[in-house]
Amino acid sequence: MSDKFFFKGRQDARQHHTAYGGFQTNASQKSGSKKFPLTLVVTSEARKQEIEAQVAEARLHANIAVDTSEGAVESITELTALQNKGATVTAAKAPSRNDPCTCGSGLKFKKCCG
Repeated sequence: MSDKFFFKGRQDARQHHTAYGGFQTNASQKSGSKKFPLTLVVTSEARKQEIEAQVAEARLHANIAVDTSEGAVESITELTALQNKGATVTAAKAPSRNDPCTCGSGLKFKKCCG
């Protein structure tokens, strides 16, 4: 039989946005903070001191482990990603028609360089 004859209660058409894990609801997890330190692996004590200096210079927090086993691989990608993060790009506002001209002539932009 058809569903339209029997009331089953309200059927919500929209699903909750966190049900499938596609949206990060806890966005305040800043890597490199005291609460969420970086996890780094290095291959020697000398390299550990170099990385500690880089972490201190960047004002971050990290747990650095030394792996001296044969064929060990260094893992510092989290640190390099935070160091290579670009700065915010800001564009200079173009003067509008009635603003003073940027060349310093004292005229309106539309009469001088516009």
